[in-house]
Order: sequence, then structure tokens, then C-alpha cells
Amino acid sequence: MEKNEIHVIYGSDSRKMTYEMLKKIQLIKELNVDMQIGIKPNLVVAKPAKEGATTSPSIVEGVIQYLQNHGCKNISIMEGSWVGDNTRRAFKVCGYEDLARKYNVPLYDLKEDSSVVRKVGDLELHVCQKPLQVDFLINIPVLKAHCQTLMTCALKNLKGCIPDKEKRRFHALGLTKPIGYLAKAIPMGLIIVDGMAGDLTFEEGGNPVQMDRIILGKDPVLMDTYAAALLGYSKEEIEYIGVAESMDVGSSNLDKAKIQEYDVGLKKNSEFKPSNKVRYLTKKVIAKSACSACYGSLVHALQRLNDRDMLEGIKQPIYIGQDFQGQELQGIGIGRCTNKCTQNVVGCPPTAAEIIKILESN
Repeated sequence: MEKNEIHVIYGSDSRKMTYEMLKKIQLIKELNVDMQIGIKPNLVVAKPAKEGATTSPSIVEGVIQYLQNHGCKNISIMEGSWVGDNTRRAFKVCGYEDLARKYNVPLYDLKEDSSVVRKVGDLELHVCQKPLQVDFLINIPVLKAHCQTLMTCALKNLKGCIPDKEKRRFHALGLTKPIGYLAKAIPMGLIIVDGMAGDLTFEEGGNPVQMDRIILGKDPVLMDTYAAALLGYSKEEIEYIGVAESMDVGSSNLDKAKIQEYDVGLKKNSEFKPSNKVRYLTKKVIAKSACSACYGSLVHALQRLNDRDMLEGIKQPIYIGQDFQGQELQGIGIGRCTNKCTQNVVGCPPTAAEIIKILESN
């Protein structure tokens, strides 16, 4: 399979679709049965895939079945949920404990893994060791929205392969640059995008959009460019795509891509429009280098207030993010980094319930 190929299959049986795709591209020809093969899903939070935030275990099951049926035995699943959530709980809630038991495949919580430094350009990145120790890494992201980067797919999914402390630093660095650089530090053998029912409003799920497709390729830059186009974004709007391309991670040239579609008769929708709900909810928020978990709690709180018709009643500015550390500000601060604000919701990250209590009093 060439790096400029994109394969798309449509349907509703994601396990079968995945298996058929791997058969069509004859993945086994690129593998040695003795290889250590790592599978990296997106289990950012402990929520079932039907909510639109996490990788379907059925897709991973299709991968495992294909590999084991072709003699591959050294298979593992690895992930590190976002700061504030528990990977072990995500493994259980998302169905991966049952999957691992069924196929005798180990689960590795990358939050418990040691890390090494990888120099990429002018950055030193701290990367978990396990993804670097496998011979072939299969990246299985969810195609969905993101409150800070508009979209998350192949490139951003690698963020689960870094320690929590580094995740916080990525936000302090503005996300765009380190995400673009990370794919240079972590080689991928294959990308399988879960485009079955991603949430196009918010990365934590809850508003899934039925897309009924799985997308497969080797180039994360090309895959993210294609995914962005599906959602109506240009590659320039997803800034880390250009950063990754500048680091020679891949090409964003869709004109030269070889796109092959299967079971087109099962294709239900061709265009998907991301919601602007998060932008509306956060119109009074001033964010600088905010971590996703903290920002996520804030969005949930603002949604609850909006449901009660209380959103417009918030008069003070809301500050969130690492760049506000030590600053004395008039307004409501969210999280430990904004503890010098006149009002502050403690926590790292705080819960949505704790945020609501403060916002309701304003």
C-alpha cells in the first residue's frame, strides 16, 4: 500500500468493514508474524463509542481478528486518557477489558508508562516508551470535533502517547506546534479512522453524528486533510496539519491522493457540518493555554446553564488556562492556574458541578 492511498468503506458493521479493508489492502504482506504490533485507539474519556468520543471496540476487534488469523500473536492495545480521567476505567467502560480477555491481548495504560525524550526540530518531546517499542503501530482515532483545534483525528490522537505532564505542556505551547511535531517522534504503520458516529460538537461526546464509514491510510497528514475536508474545513483551518507537513511527516495534497471507496451503495451522507455550539457557549470565555480536561468541564457547565436559560446572566469574564498563573484578574477563574482571579473554581481540573456553583452565583 502506497502512502498517498486513502481507502474508505461504508456500512454499519464496523468489525466486518475493518476486516474487509485489511484484506483488500493485504496488510499481512507488510508484516512479519513475529512483529510486536501496537494498537492505539482514542479512549480520551470513559464513555462508550456510541456517544461519539471513543474508538469503537468493534473496529479494534476487526484488526485483532485479521492479525491473529494471519499468525500475528504479539499484539497489544495502548492508550493514555486525558488529564483528569482514568485509562483503566476507560478500558472497562469502553469495552476493551472484555475485548482483551476474549483475544488474550494485553492492555497498557500509558499513564503508568515511563517516557523518553525525542528531539524534534527545536522541541524536546517526552514520549511514552511502549509506542516506540513496537515494530508496527496502528493508530485508530475517532473523527470528531474539538473545542480548541476544531477537529481531532490521526495527528492529535497521538497525544495519548505522552505523559500527563507533557499533555499539560502541549497546551502551554499552544497545541498546534507540538501536535504537528509529535508524529515525527512516533512512527505509525497504519491509520484506521473510526468515522462511524463521531461527535461533531465536542470531543467528549454526547452528540454523535452518524457517518457510517471507516477510513484507512498511511499518511497522517493526508488523512487529516481528507477528514477536515469531510467536515468542511480547509487544511489551513486545522493548523497542526501544516506544521506536520513542514516537518516532512506527510503530504496534504489531496489532488495527488489515490482514493478508493468500497460499498458506496451504503453511503448515506456525504457532507457533515460541525456544530458551532461550543463557540456560542464560550463567547464570554478568555482562554490561554487551557488544558482540554479543564476546558471540557467548563463547556459542560456552560451547557447546563444554557439549558436553564442562565447563560446570558453571566456578566463577568471567565478566565481559563495556564497563561493566567499568578495574574490578579477581575472575573471568574476556572482551575488552579487562575487562582488569583477575584473568584476561582478550585481544581485541576475542576468538575462541571463545581463550576456551575460559582457561575450560578453571578
